[in-house]
Amino acid sequence: MHQAGSLKVILLAVMLVLVGALAACGQAPANNAAQPAQEQSAAPAQTESSDEFITYQAVNGEVKIPNDLKRVVVLADSYVGDFLALGIKPIGITDHVMKNPYMKGKLDGIESVGDGSSVEKVLSMNPDLIVVFDGDKNLAEFSKIAPTVAIPYGKKTFREQLLEFGKMTGREDKAKEWIAAWDKKIAEVKPKVQAAVGDKTVAILQPYAKGIYAFGHNYGRGGEIIYGEFQLKAPAALQKAAIDSGTGWAQVSLETLPDFAGDYIFTSAWSGDDADPESVYGSAVWKGLPAVKNNKVFRIDRDGSYFNDPVSLEAQLDFIVEKLTQN
Repeated sequence: MHQAGSLKVILLAVMLVLVGALAACGQAPANNAAQPAQEQSAAPAQTESSDEFITYQAVNGEVKIPNDLKRVVVLADSYVGDFLALGIKPIGITDHVMKNPYMKGKLDGIESVGDGSSVEKVLSMNPDLIVVFDGDKNLAEFSKIAPTVAIPYGKKTFREQLLEFGKMTGREDKAKEWIAAWDKKIAEVKPKVQAAVGDKTVAILQPYAKGIYAFGHNYGRGGEIIYGEFQLKAPAALQKAAIDSGTGWAQVSLETLPDFAGDYIFTSAWSGDDADPESVYGSAVWKGLPAVKNNKVFRIDRDGSYFNDPVSLEAQLDFIVEKLTQN
């Protein structure tokens, strides 16, 4: 009986050991598999977002941007001035920006990337951030080179866009500083401009190969200042087609030009082609416009007027104020 009892005890002990071993075999792989995964995904993500990276939600997805940017390539040419305003000097920009007269003295040491379509050129520059327009055909390739942010043009006001760049680069304070200084200047000159112009209308017109472009409130050429900051009146046709529509621009024929021309006109040839603007400026229709007869036509810079970044806006503001308040 004693031996039988001892045997039962021994068998029971062996069974408990086996059950424990089986339980450990069932649990250990799951734990061992999960723990490294947690260490690889959670810990580095916390480090990247807090110490080394800023996680930015762009239209092309979540982008991890280095905190200490050194080598930014801006292919979305409208936004080079935003980075300059934030104290970040890009290492590469397009030829188009190089032609902007408002950037004179600010682009020294920056290399041209041509029209921005060469993936090989951008790769050779070893960037730590690439900024492109939404819809760039090389977006996927650029994203393999460095963190790449795609920007949809005109979806945000210039203030909002600068703040976005501030957020993604950790320089939101710089963005707010520029906006505060800009708002102060607008507050100083806006009453003077509105008093000088009154209820008269202002138009922005650029002849091109197939007609004339009329520009509104969010497409450069000073529209952000004229219609946005100063809240000056646009001709009714321009207001409807280019501003109320939200497009920022409208196509105009020579025949309909009088409907789009204001009491004041800011104009230049369009920079997108090489058409001779004299086909418009030399026409009887143009010469018969009240603004032309009253010497209220002001020539804007063909290349610089395209831009609506902080640097360009500052120069455009001075020009617009000068012209609208002169006797």
